[in-house]
Amino acid sequence: MTKPSLPDLLHAAVTAVGGVERPGQVTMAEAVAEAIDDDSHLLVQAGTGTGKSLGYLVPALAHGERVVVATATLALQRQLVERDLPRTVEALHPLLRRRPEFAMLKGRSNYLCLHRLHEGMPQDDEEGLFDQFEAAAPTSKLGKDLLRMRDWADETETGDRDDLTPGVSDRAWNQLSVSSRECLGASKCAYGAECFAEMARERAKLADVVVTNHALLAIDAIEGAPVLPQHEVLIVDEAHELVSRVTGVATGELTPGQVNRAVRRAAKLVNEKAADALQTAAESFEKLMELALPGRLEEIPEDLGYALMALRDAARTVITAIGATRDKSVQDENAVRKQALAAVENVHAVAERISHGSEYDVVWYERHDRFGASLRVAPLSVSGLLREKLFSERSVVLTSATLKLGGDFNGVGASLGLAPEGSGGEDVPQWKGLDVGSPFDYPKQGILYVARHLATPGREGSRGDMMDELAELVEAAGGRTLGLFSSMRAAQAAAEELRGRLDKPILLQGEETLGELIKTFAGDAETCLFGTLSLWQGVDVPGPGCQLVVMDRIPFPRPDDPLMSARQKAVEEAGGNGFMAVAATHAALLMAQGAGRLVRATGDRGVVAVLDPRLANARYGSYLRASLPDFWYTTDRNQVRRSLAAIDAAAKQEGK
Repeated sequence: MTKPSLPDLLHAAVTAVGGVERPGQVTMAEAVAEAIDDDSHLLVQAGTGTGKSLGYLVPALAHGERVVVATATLALQRQLVERDLPRTVEALHPLLRRRPEFAMLKGRSNYLCLHRLHEGMPQDDEEGLFDQFEAAAPTSKLGKDLLRMRDWADETETGDRDDLTPGVSDRAWNQLSVSSRECLGASKCAYGAECFAEMARERAKLADVVVTNHALLAIDAIEGAPVLPQHEVLIVDEAHELVSRVTGVATGELTPGQVNRAVRRAAKLVNEKAADALQTAAESFEKLMELALPGRLEEIPEDLGYALMALRDAARTVITAIGATRDKSVQDENAVRKQALAAVENVHAVAERISHGSEYDVVWYERHDRFGASLRVAPLSVSGLLREKLFSERSVVLTSATLKLGGDFNGVGASLGLAPEGSGGEDVPQWKGLDVGSPFDYPKQGILYVARHLATPGREGSRGDMMDELAELVEAAGGRTLGLFSSMRAAQAAAEELRGRLDKPILLQGEETLGELIKTFAGDAETCLFGTLSLWQGVDVPGPGCQLVVMDRIPFPRPDDPLMSARQKAVEEAGGNGFMAVAATHAALLMAQGAGRLVRATGDRGVVAVLDPRLANARYGSYLRASLPDFWYTTDRNQVRRSLAAIDAAAKQEGK
């Protein structure tokens, strides 16, 4: 029997999901198939509307080897598992003569823990476990959430937090879930045979396609113990997020609260001498943290070094002692011991890492209004880790709507540990970059307007001219505005100012859940939505509800961001351009994502307005503009107002 052709398979899949075949999707599918067959690597930029999920799923399913698909957002994971994969598998089944299996796999703490549900959770100040259901008032929000979770546990097949609707608070979920360190292990747990997390892992072992998230992919790479099943192909969607997600997983943190919790959990399980030593070390650390000022620690101060070594040594003693203790009065000793061990091991690991002082780590103090001071450590770069762990044993396809910055893929490639495209060498992973374009006609559908006449934004202070410009643009657009701000303070100030000036509803991120805000914004043409980072990449509102996207300034990292400034400095010391490699790349990615909010369908029209003259005037402006969709470009304020008014009038005429 002849093997079905890729175009035939793609046609069947696109028809099944009710989509339209696009040239970019076909080009992408062919390139993905080639990369998988050649065991090579591919970076593919596929603009919004290309249909990129099918562009990689169809060749991956046709290949027949196990594939792991890692995404950054929950929304895309759900779309793949609930919509794209079921329909695609059904459509390809007659052609492939097999029905590929698929499964979702997340970190253990995303699944309900039956041991916690039935036996209670270890508490910090007394022996044994306590019953959360008795401890929480049934009328409180926490009590109601816990009771609802208990009922849900009887009917859910997955135990996956994301299948519980409506959701519950982190506080409630944490009482009925465990981290991988706290887990007793299936063989030692009375509920091991019916454990939701274990069942998810078993399903993943049998699946042809495993859908997971960037964080679990990072854990799999960093911790050495395999979490994901063996796979021949890795596809990373939303790949522009990968470096920050891997950095997040590789970041360690110590806070006085966390250290004190570890002390309380371990106190009853070890001898007095070991417990006292950890308590004393915790108190010294807490005193130091009260005086901590935010910022990078290029060298560890002597007093902090002593405090960390004391913590490390005391934690190591406690870890050994816990292993040898058998206190008969403690109920469900295994669970209590495991939670105490997890807490103390984390303190030990971070204290040792910081006091060891690697040149490849960045250490800094952070201070939070609500939670106080924390000591953090993160890798200066994750590129070496990604090169070694990601690209060495499998074919990797990375895709996103924004991978090509300033006209090529080398900036993103470098952050992933890849040499410039086309570089030779035995130990250098070979890769190809491909831009399959977009089905949208950006020069006809959108305008990029830069308010060149405004004053350059400073670090602080109100921007009166910017507020005037913003008010005039929103007025001309008839509302319909998504405002993307570089800080929450700037978003709040703009919302407050415009609520006083304009007769248009202004929604502000944080005043309601993000889902509710986006729903309200999409449902009423006159409404505007203002917010920060998560809106830059999380809003999908096709149609006339979003016809003006405003960015208040170029979103460079804050100059006092310890990790970004350390990375910039490291590039400069190696002879490179730190500003372009780190700050400009960061800004370009965010701006490309933000500008991508405007055109979400072939009928969309609108303006992306950047209220920062540096995009027109500065030397790096052309690099940033080359990273954005190819909109028609202008700095003429009158022209843009006329265009916005015309777009608004057309939408009103259509009754939208």
